[in-house]
This record gives sequence, C-alpha cells and structure tokens, in this order.
Amino acid sequence: MGASLVNDRVSILVVDDEPTNLDAIEILLSKSGYQLSYAANGHEALNYLAENQPDAILLDVMMPGLDGIEVCHRIKANPHWQHIPVIMVTALSAKEDLADCMEAGADDFISKPVNGIELRSRVRSMLRLGRQYKDIQSLNQQLQQANHELAELNGILEERVLQRTAQLERMVLYDNLTQLPSRNFLLRQLEQAIQRSLNEPDYQFALVYIDCDRFNLINGSLGYDVGDKLLIAIGDRLSTYSYQGSLLSRLGEDKFCYFLDEVKDLDRARQISKEILQTFSAPFTVEGCDLFISASMGIVMGSSYYRNPSDPLQDASTAACKAKTQGQGGVQVFDRAMHSAAVKRLLLENDLRRAVEAEEFQLYYQPIVDLKTGRISSFEALIRWLHPRMGVISPVEFIPCVEETGLIVPIGLQILKRACKQIQTWQQLGVRDPKIGVNLSVRQFAHPLLLDELDLLLQETGVLPIHLQLEITESAIMDNAQAAIAIAEQLRFRQIHLSIDDFGTGYSSLSYLNHFPVNSLKIDRSFIRTIGADRKSTEIVQAILTLGHALNMKVVAEGIETAEQHDCLCRLGCDLGQGFFFAKPLTEPEATELILRQQ
Repeated sequence: MGASLVNDRVSILVVDDEPTNLDAIEILLSKSGYQLSYAANGHEALNYLAENQPDAILLDVMMPGLDGIEVCHRIKANPHWQHIPVIMVTALSAKEDLADCMEAGADDFISKPVNGIELRSRVRSMLRLGRQYKDIQSLNQQLQQANHELAELNGILEERVLQRTAQLERMVLYDNLTQLPSRNFLLRQLEQAIQRSLNEPDYQFALVYIDCDRFNLINGSLGYDVGDKLLIAIGDRLSTYSYQGSLLSRLGEDKFCYFLDEVKDLDRARQISKEILQTFSAPFTVEGCDLFISASMGIVMGSSYYRNPSDPLQDASTAACKAKTQGQGGVQVFDRAMHSAAVKRLLLENDLRRAVEAEEFQLYYQPIVDLKTGRISSFEALIRWLHPRMGVISPVEFIPCVEETGLIVPIGLQILKRACKQIQTWQQLGVRDPKIGVNLSVRQFAHPLLLDELDLLLQETGVLPIHLQLEITESAIMDNAQAAIAIAEQLRFRQIHLSIDDFGTGYSSLSYLNHFPVNSLKIDRSFIRTIGADRKSTEIVQAILTLGHALNMKVVAEGIETAEQHDCLCRLGCDLGQGFFFAKPLTEPEATELILRQQ
C-alpha cells in the first residue's frame, strides 16, 4: 500500500487500519503539499521503514496485531528510525493511555476525531523537530569528521614534533660541521661522571682539552671554507684514537676535548695526551694541499672535588691556554694556582675596561738628555694606572693584558691626547721646542685609523708635528714590513718623529732600517746595564752607534743608572740618554718644574 517518496517533497507515513481515517487525513493535509504513504497495520509499517525514511509518522494507537504502542517501541528502539518524529493518533483520552504513548517514545499525539488545524500544526511542529534533529545529526557528523581529521592532523603534528625534537636534540648534542658530540653532550657526560665520583670515592676521570695553534692564520690566509675542511680532517683523525671509555667532542671553533673515563692516575692521562698530540705530527691534506698544524693541550683530573660539570671543562681550557703561552705543541696539567691566576686576570680585565671609561690612566715623564750638553732634549711619556683601591699600578702588570684584549688601542689614544695636551700646556708656559715621545704598540701602529686620529689631535691641540715623537718596536715593523713602511712614510710626510724602541733585542734587520724612515734608535737597557764592564755589550753598543750614525739617525741609550755608564756612552759618541742617572719618571708638575728651570 506504500507509495514512493519524492526527494524534494516532505514525506509522511500514515499508519491506520481504518481506510476512512486515511482518507480523512489525506483530505486534511491535501493542501500542504506533503507526500503521503500508507500502512494498514504495524507489520506493514515496519516493512515500509525497512526500505524508506519518511520525515514523520502518523501512527494509530488501536490496531489489530501490533498496536501503535508496540510499533512506536520498535521504531524508537531502532537506531536508523529513532530520529523520525512519531505522532500518535488515538481516540483514547485517559491520562494513563497518553502516558503509555509517551513512554513508548512518541514525540506528540493527537486525538480523534482529528481536527485539520491541529493536525497541520502538530505535523509542522514535528517536521520542524525532525529537521532540527537532522541538522544536529549533520553537525554531529561534521564534528566527528572534523575530530577525525583533527586527530589525524594531531598525529601528523606529533610525529613532526618528535622528528623536529630529535633534530633539535641532535643539533644541540652534535656538532654540525664535524658530526662529533658537542659541548652540551660533553657536559651531560661530565654531569654523570661527577655524580659517579660522589658515589664511588676511587673513581676519577680526565679531560684533555685540545686548542689548535694559530688556526686563525689558516682562516685568514686560505679562507673559512678551507678552515672548515681542516677542522673536519682534524676531527676525523682524532676520532681514530681509541681509549676505552673515551669521548671526543668539538667545543667550537678550533677546540676539541677528550673525556677519558676511569683514568687511574695523572701519569696515564699524560701518556694519553702525548699519544693524542702525536696525531698532529703528520700533515692534514685539504683540497690537495698538505697543511701542518700543531695543538696545545690542557689536562685536568676530575674527581668528587667538582660539582658543576662546566668547572672541569673551564679548568682544562685554562690549562690549554697556559700551554699555548709556553710555546706551540705543549701540554699543561691544571693546578689550583692557574684558577687563581685566571680569576685574577678576569678581575684585572674588568677593572681595565672600567678604567678606560673612567680615564684612570696617568702619564709620567722621563727626561731624555743630550749627552754632550746635559740639557733636556725631550721627554718619554710613561703610562701608570691609578687604581681607585690599589693605588698606582706599574705597566708591567697590566700592559700584557691590554695588549691581548685590544684595550691598548683606546688606552693608547688617551695617552696620545694627554701627551699632545701636555705639549700644548708647555708651549703656553713659554717652553721652547717641547717634545714628548709616546710608545705605540704593534696593534696601535697597525690600526687603520692611526693617521686620522693623529691629524685630528694635532689640529685640536695646535701642536706642531715635530714636537710629537712616536716610538715603536721592531716587531711592529716586521709583522708587515710593507704596510709599516707605508705608515712610516706618512708620518715622515707629516714631520712626526719616529723612533725604534728597544733596538737590538728584536730582528735588527739592516734591510728594513735601510728602507724605513726612522729618525732615531733607542738602545735597549740590557746592553747598557753591563757596558764598560762587559766587552761584548760594549762592542754591541758601539756597533749600534756606528750603524745609526751611518744611517743619519740619532741614538738614545736607555736605562743609564751610573756615572760609569754615562761616561762610557759619552766616549763612544752616543747622542742622547735617559735613565735614573738623570731622573726617575716624573709627575706632570715635577716635569713642568724641571723643564721651566732649564729655559
């Protein structure tokens, strides 16, 4: 008795065993445009539902066989049908009967005889309910799909996170260039070793810190690409060294480190370090070229003394630095004195940086005397550091530090400014031809802004260039002779006096003196100390004097302390001299008083 559904029309299944009731419902709903289907009993209704999905069901309660209550139970018990709105049509009016309908799962009910307005209203209401249910079902399906897709996406993201975490962990724990374990990997190993040493009193480990010598020369001359390939080659060769429980790591730049597990004593650590050092004896072949490089090594023995894993590594680095200062290819064992020295050096560096800002450096002036007339020819400016807590500090203590850190450049500029201002002051006091010599370090002399800074200083102070004398060592020339000659030519063009300090202790090359525009030579005090008493020293001084005069240069003797030294130099024909025999380094007021007395 069923009729097929039309997709674009609302379908309603009417279940009733009385044909007249079906006709009445059809007439009442005829103008609503619904597609009606019919079932004469409960079994027929269930069979219809097995193949069709109406939008609503009008279900008679009183039917033979399966009554409407049972049919409603079965419809609502079936997950495929339970969403279809069911309107019970009944002539029963007792509350118990209506309760049975609702208990069976009916969504609504309507009493017989059926009223057209009420029927259409309740049908519309149930259809609206059905549409809402379908909308909810659709949204649920979309939500389930979205959740499924989200779960898949989360799975993909979790996998990517795991992969990326593994990549990042490898980047942290392994060196990207050499693929060796990194500093972080080594620190983890040291943390475990320190913990073990706390639990096992007899356990100790060792670190062999490897610092390649003059590696910057490779980068500077052959380029960073070659430098990187050399580091890879070094890492590969070091990896071939095998010691039970050893771990080779690259700490960065040109530094490597071996962790040696269960090393019994220092002698064994020394032997292993010598074997490691031996790996540098053969050249490294990079891009068809054989490159020789040495390394300095520091050894530290680890035990329960340590608590922080970075501490033994720092101590090993300190020992390697100590080895490097003693010559290339050396090995140094760390001791506590090195740590104290390193801390002291760090504090000194910090104080020096503060001192540059605060301009705590002062100039003392030592007169340079004409040995023929006894008159002051010029002064040499000597730097002293007036520390706020420790008082005056000798340059012997801090100059090596400022040279290594590069602070010599800003400090040197301050000295030049002070010297020029002092010349300016003496000129204003009426001093005739005041001259001051200032020492330039190797770094200062090679600084690209040296000439510009000198021009600016001379312009600002109004000092004549001939009154400023610059003193450099032979190493400042020989590090880059061509560049040094070019700078010296510019200084001569400006009429700035140039002197070679500590002559005789460096290269003493006649070839550079012949081409280098130098005004004077200063004989190192080590030769003056034994002049007259030691024939060899006397002959060396005589040779320097002969050489200087042959090149039309003045010669200055440093460190004159006795009358015998003074008289001997005068007999040899030395031009100028300085030292405690004439005066110790003087403060600015003392030097001013001395030079004014001479006027």
